This record gives sequence, C-alpha cells and structure tokens, in this order.
Amino acid sequence: MKTPDSRFYCPLITEGTITLDENESTHAVRVCRAAVGDVLQLSDGLGHYADGTITKADAKACEVRVDVVETASSNRPKVSLGIACLKDDALEEVVFHAAQTEIDSIVFLRTDYSQEPKNSDLKKTVRRAELKSLVSLKQSKKPWLTKIEGPIEFKDWLKSYSGDLVLCDMDGENAPATESLASPTTLLVGPEGGFSPAEIQAIKDFSNGKVHLMKLGPTRLRARTAAIIALGKIVC
Repeated sequence: MKTPDSRFYCPLITEGTITLDENESTHAVRVCRAAVGDVLQLSDGLGHYADGTITKADAKACEVRVDVVETASSNRPKVSLGIACLKDDALEEVVFHAAQTEIDSIVFLRTDYSQEPKNSDLKKTVRRAELKSLVSLKQSKKPWLTKIEGPIEFKDWLKSYSGDLVLCDMDGENAPATESLASPTTLLVGPEGGFSPAEIQAIKDFSNGKVHLMKLGPTRLRARTAAIIALGKIVC
C-alpha cells in the first residue's frame, strides 16, 4: 500500500471492528490501494486516535480492527479565530491555513464592513470550510478538529461571548503570552478596511473578559494575511 502521511477520519473510535464511511473507505482502498492486513491511522478530531488493521478492503465500507484507543496528551485548544466575512474564496483560504494550527474554532462574523455577497447565507462557504478543516485535521495530524461556526452578526456574537479577546490593531502591543490567556480566547480579525469605529469601541468596552490589542507589524495587511500572521504570533 502507498501509505499517506496523514490520518483517516473516524468520528467514533472504539476498540473492536469499525466501518469507515464511504469517503474514507474510497480514499484508503482506491486511492491508497490499501489491502487486508494494512494499517490505517485513525483520528476522531476529539482527542482520540488509533491504528486500525484492515479486515475488509471495501471501497464503500472499509472495515478495520482497533485493539487500542489512545488519548491525546494535550487538552482542547483554548484559542479561536473570529474573522469577518470576506468576498470570493478568502474565507476558505483562511480556513485552509488556520485549521492546520491548533485552534478550537473559526467563527465567521458579519460586521459593518463585511464583504460577503449580498443576501448570502454562506451555506456553501461554510460547508466547504468544514471540509477544508477536516482535511487539515488529517494532514496536520493534530488531535482536535477545528470547528467552523457562523455566520453570525458581530454584535450578537459579542453580546453572548464570555472570555478574552485579542484585537489586531496597528496601535497595539506585542502578542500576549499564550499562558496568560484565559480560556476561551478569541482572536478578532476584521474585513478589508477593518472593524468600524463603533465595533472597535464595543470591543474595547467589552466586560466579560480581558481585551488585548495586538500589533502585527508596520505594514498594512490584507485580512486573510492578517489572520494567519496573528495566529502565528499566538499559537506557534
């Protein structure tokens, strides 16, 4: 078998015989040419993983035997990314890169300056983002699947949120130390043009947690770039 340097997704890992879904089965049997006796690395995205020995190489319902289920030594990440809705495929691009890091969730926020298509419910974008997050889970071999949430109005999200906030701001300070961040913590990245003055004030007035203003450097960045640079300063 041409073993891929990645894991296979299995939402429920238990000891005994497990049947993979059709997508994972097809990838294992047809793409990787896995056969009976070969071993697949499994992950449920919830902090558990295991080696599964193939007992039935079926491209639609591949069966594997799991002898031992392991639990990740690290807890679920406490940092999330809240990013304003962007136009074109920018949100998917952000998810593709961000979900390879150890973050809890990515929340799509509708802000005053959001650039999403008019009257869009973003269902297709959300679904594609979920698939990209799943691919990132398997490729990066991290134990936790990054959740995709939203879209939600920024003011409604802020009203219901409890935890620390990190706002990317040209006049901010250096990135806060990860160990100093409460759980949960959300990194906020606005659309092209940034958050509106009213939204920035609402963030600074936030009272359900600490607010950190973080600078990313002397240059002005595109929103999709800022999100990745900011995550790199906090989680890497």
